[in-house]
Amino acid sequence: MDALQKALEQLDQASEAVKLAVQDLANAPAAADAAGDAAHALSGGAIDPFVFRFAIFVLAIFVGYYVVWSVTPALHTPLMAVTNAISSVIVVGALLAVGISASGLASGFGFVALMLVSVNIFGGFLVTQRMLAMYKKKEK
Repeated sequence: MDALQKALEQLDQASEAVKLAVQDLANAPAAADAAGDAAHALSGGAIDPFVFRFAIFVLAIFVGYYVVWSVTPALHTPLMAVTNAISSVIVVGALLAVGISASGLASGFGFVALMLVSVNIFGGFLVTQRMLAMYKKKEK
C-alpha cells in the first residue's frame, strides 16, 4: 500500500510540474519579445531582436543539454513522465495547426511537429519501461 501512495504522490507532483511548465510555456514568447525589445532599445537599435532571441535559443540548448545529462538515474523515470505530459500538450497544438490552419505551410509544420512529438512520446515510454524493469527483482 505504501508503494501505491508513493506512486500517487509522484503523480500529483508530476501533474503540478506539468501545470507550471505549461504556464511557463505560455509566458515564454511574451518574455522573449520584451527582452528582445529591451535589448534593441538599450543598444540604440544596434541589437536586432531576432539576434537576441536566437542567442536565448542557443543558450537554452546548452542549458537543457547540461540539465538533462546531470539528472541522476533515480529521477529519470519521473522526469520522463513529465516530459511525456508536456509532449502531449505539444500534440494538441500540432493537431490544431494541422486541422485549423488555412495555410499549407502551417499545416506542414504542424504535421512535422506531430510526427516528431509522436516519436518523442513513444521513445519516452520505451525508456521509462526499461528504467522500471531495472528496478524489478530478478527471478531465479
